[in-house]
Amino acid sequence: MMDALAGWLLWFKALHIIAVIAWMSGMLYLPRLFVYHTETVPGAPDSERFKVMERKLLKIIINPAMIATWVFGLLQAFIIPGIWHEGWFHTKLALVLILSGVHGYYVGCVRRFAQDANTRPARFYRMLNEVPTVLMILIVILVVVKPF
Repeated sequence: MMDALAGWLLWFKALHIIAVIAWMSGMLYLPRLFVYHTETVPGAPDSERFKVMERKLLKIIINPAMIATWVFGLLQAFIIPGIWHEGWFHTKLALVLILSGVHGYYVGCVRRFAQDANTRPARFYRMLNEVPTVLMILIVILVVVKPF
């Protein structure tokens, strides 16, 4: 079975990179929407528009991209010999788990905004916007440099 999948490794890698780009695009844009949303009055037309934008971004782009990232990443991990014994890979996997947790937090934020129950200021979401950026930088360095 693994031999048959090994022939698809480069396709899995390409699809993984495409999914990561889509996931990160959404993870970087959604908190910006939260920043703008905090500056609107609940129930106002602008607030309702942000609710639609946030929901669609999450459901149509971010969620499917995260799932595809995990699927194609794990497929590669099971095909590439010895990768599970590499220290950089363990660290990368931990950081991707943290990024997935941030994704989950964003899901909760979208729900709170949808219920007009946000209590956080715009500054909080501006700072939160940096978390996926830092994680992405660390993950890319681990994958490319393989420092340990």
